[in-house]
Amino acid sequence: MIDTGKQNILGVQVNVIDYAAAVARIITAAQNHAPLSVSALAVHGVMTGVLDNVHRYRLNHLDLVCPDGQPVRWALNVLHGAQLGDRVYGPNLTLYVCEQAAQLGIPLYLYGSRLEVLTAFGKNLGDRFPNLKIAGMQPSRFRQTSLEEQQEIAAEIKASGAGITLVGLGCPRQEVWIYEYRDLLSMPLLAVGAAFDFHAGLLPQAPPQLQAIGMEWFFRLIQEPKRLWQRYLILNPHYVALFLLQLLKLRRFDPATAIPPTETMRYG
Repeated sequence: MIDTGKQNILGVQVNVIDYAAAVARIITAAQNHAPLSVSALAVHGVMTGVLDNVHRYRLNHLDLVCPDGQPVRWALNVLHGAQLGDRVYGPNLTLYVCEQAAQLGIPLYLYGSRLEVLTAFGKNLGDRFPNLKIAGMQPSRFRQTSLEEQQEIAAEIKASGAGITLVGLGCPRQEVWIYEYRDLLSMPLLAVGAAFDFHAGLLPQAPPQLQAIGMEWFFRLIQEPKRLWQRYLILNPHYVALFLLQLLKLRRFDPATAIPPTETMRYG
């Protein structure tokens, strides 16, 4: 297992970690009923923090930030000598966590997306891991919630008996959610991104060959050009340019310049 702490990628602190160590930390926290905020960031996720000082603060105060994208893994290897042989891809991490949760009898709660997506996701997980317990599910409200609603959501999740909550609200809303709910829920909160849609069978995943060479973004762009063109055609080159500046030490990216939030977003 590899788990050697966080390193600075453009001011965003990303863990040098592999699948085995990430799963172990999540399962251990679940067994101990301990809070643990977890996300897996690809280039887009990192750039949300680069371009927003307040959101960078949230990302840098998550307990575990996995290198989801190959370019993020490559940056860790080149800048910090991480020697990671693989990324920690959110949809795969989700399956590994579900597999362990099924074996150990740890119930899951599903939060976010739409009810039909959660239902299909839960059914497919149940078919794949027959012993997996889904304690409950709640679709996104697709708006900001009131303080009272936030407390109701947390109370419902706690009352379900879940030991882990999977959160699919899209980046960066899901990272805001796990940051804000971390101290309300004594369990791991995993921001799983597109894993709901992938494992519900509603969105195709890129072929492994494209994933391995960091071209998953191109496959997804072809699938959803109207929604994703700005994310990939603007942010990807921006990431590369800033990475080169950090590599050549022409610009300093200081995580300490992040600004603490002054208000609660309460995305639901």
